[in-house]
Amino acid sequence: MPPPRRPSPYSNIPSPTADPRQVESWALVEVAMRLKATQREPMDEAVLLHAVRLNWRLWTIFQASLLDVDCALGIDLRNNLLSLSNFIDKHTADIIASPTPSKLDVLIHINRELAGGLMTSLHASAPKPVEATLPQSGTMPLNVRT
Repeated sequence: MPPPRRPSPYSNIPSPTADPRQVESWALVEVAMRLKATQREPMDEAVLLHAVRLNWRLWTIFQASLLDVDCALGIDLRNNLLSLSNFIDKHTADIIASPTPSKLDVLIHINRELAGGLMTSLHASAPKPVEATLPQSGTMPLNVRT
């Protein structure tokens, strides 16, 4: 009998038709995990820098989306995220200039918090099941005929 199959490392990738917030959340968590993995001893500077550059690319994509004239986010939220992106740029440049595993904590924290917020908003906007919108048993709206 063959050994049990391990789940594919790609099995948790959102489908191309997934909600964009789900895809963005997944990407942020994925990069945060890669950054966290580079903090383990012994430090491999090349691996650390690769993960940092991957995070930087992700944030560059976010920046481009935020600057797009068709961006659906409100101006205040866009400005706040662009300010955060500016911080990410500066902090990343500092890490590249002087790679230190402890400097990754800030990036990991930001990615995880933003991913959590995206997932919370995704769940909050999910349609309620029909059962949740029906009246409780034993109650009947006055204008409904039986």
